[in-house]
Amino acid sequence: MKSSPVHGGNIYEIASSQGRSIHRVLDFSASINPLGLSPVVRRAIRQAIPFAVHYPEIESLSLRRQLARIHKISEGCLAIGNGSAELISLIPRALHVRHGLVIGPTFVEFERALTQAQARCTYVLAQSDSDYTPPIDEACTLLDQQTGIRRSKKQSIDSPIDIVFLCHPNSPTGQVISRAQFHQLYESVQRAGACLIVDEAFIDYCVSRSVLRKVGTMAGLFVLRSFTKFFAIPGLRIGYLAGPEKEVSTIRSLLPPWSVNIVASAAAEAAVQDKAYQRQSVTFMNIERKRFRAGLQVLPYVQRVIPSSANFLLVQLSKDYSVARMVQELCEEGLVIRDCQNFPGIDVPTIRLAVRLPKENDRLLKALKRQPRQ
Repeated sequence: MKSSPVHGGNIYEIASSQGRSIHRVLDFSASINPLGLSPVVRRAIRQAIPFAVHYPEIESLSLRRQLARIHKISEGCLAIGNGSAELISLIPRALHVRHGLVIGPTFVEFERALTQAQARCTYVLAQSDSDYTPPIDEACTLLDQQTGIRRSKKQSIDSPIDIVFLCHPNSPTGQVISRAQFHQLYESVQRAGACLIVDEAFIDYCVSRSVLRKVGTMAGLFVLRSFTKFFAIPGLRIGYLAGPEKEVSTIRSLLPPWSVNIVASAAAEAAVQDKAYQRQSVTFMNIERKRFRAGLQVLPYVQRVIPSSANFLLVQLSKDYSVARMVQELCEEGLVIRDCQNFPGIDVPTIRLAVRLPKENDRLLKALKRQPRQ
């Protein structure tokens, strides 16, 4: 039986177990922009600190207005949370979800949110032999079968799917879908009378694939965004949800008072305006991801490296390879990687590696070359 997936980025516990400072740990398990804080965001953080003597702005209205202008949607369609994980946890409760469909393998928080809301969770899972291409056809077939049963019997079926979760680009696979596939999925979701949640935590690396601006024109569409990954501020905890105004208002009402702190709000407002940093980050990632992938593909025990549109790579190893041993040996060198074998749908030895700075990636490649074939 598989254990439940755990998040990457647990460097405090790892550093403590190794007797190291966290500054001597290279974390490839959490996919954070390796360029770090932009100077613009760093300055905004410093300038916000004196305001910490005051309560934060109620419902982050300034940031909502700014995001509304950028994405050309109504500010009423936006909710700001203490990280997108907080918003994910509220969605099933706010929408009275009874049965969710998760397109996987993917982020564990979707299943966790459904479970906490006492809702049923069903997966449709991508396959390794197709490079984990998101199983949109399978999801649509399942939704359309539900629609057909409803129509033929003229009554509700037991616990029909009322929400669908899609991580795009997917984590941990880095895969994206086409516009045609998105519309195919959306139409099936609509026919089934469900809602579609698209998590765009990594979309800044391929922003042309975003569907956020469709919010407000496509009923039942919700889009999640995070400042954690691309803007490299996981410690500040801030993300947002865009969706139909009535439902988003309900989600805002479920948030704790002052959920988002002043420093996080200031950092987010500065981040979305820093176009130079955004361009630099995308250019860097397009180049370094390709170079890093090439270095991984020549390792003798690597079966393949899945193409990615995000800032990480999913690496499939030889059959029966001991990922646990690899993780432990690299950890002893201060290198932390993500074991992906506990994700539903990943049943072969697989790891996920964040793309970091060139010299850091080279250090990991050098360590991986010392790993035995097993």
